Amino acid sequence: MKKSIAIKKDKYKSARGGYSRLLNIMCRKCENIVAVYQKDGPGNLRRMYMDRILSPDKLVDLQKKNIKDVKVLKCNKCGFIIGMPYIYVKEKRHAFRIFQDAVIKRIKKVDK
Repeated sequence: MKKSIAIKKDKYKSARGGYSRLLNIMCRKCENIVAVYQKDGPGNLRRMYMDRILSPDKLVDLQKKNIKDVKVLKCNKCGFIIGMPYIYVKEKRHAFRIFQDAVIKRIKKVDK
């Protein structure tokens, strides 16, 4: 049985116009799916907030850890480094800074 993924509705989604979509974040090098991510608002993917990562389980709830204990985001298959953990100062949120052209984004179809 597949676990259903629900879009989070909170102040961050509202602040970005209330528009969200689920993305499959894939490694640019080997096209392996690294994470399922909720992108709020328009624009490029420059950072991935840790509270918006919905899958896999090892990346969920990383925002509760100390930022120094979070490892770099890398592909499970080839080991390509995708992003570095940091705290986004404007919102005081834990995030991964995504390296330019490190990922491929594809919109994930929501199961109904």
